[in-house]
Amino acid sequence: MEENDFVSIWLEETGNPAIEELARANFEVADKTAKTLTDKGLTKNDLSVLVDINPLEIERWLVGRHTFSMNVLKEITTKLAD
Repeated sequence: MEENDFVSIWLEETGNPAIEELARANFEVADKTAKTLTDKGLTKNDLSVLVDINPLEIERWLVGRHTFSMNVLKEITTKLAD
């Protein structure tokens, strides 16, 4: 970072609103997904089978350590709507 790079200094001091919004949205999706699983009596492993994704990846999504891609969101929505 350059010493007088205003944008970098501002981001360092205040954070990045776009990233914060994405993180907030991701947590909301994770919460809704977990609630839907509970409501349908499904487990994380059941979801991993439905969408053919490693159970560890599902766990990362649901605890907010990894973001959902649009394709995965569509697939989860489709599979859980059935």
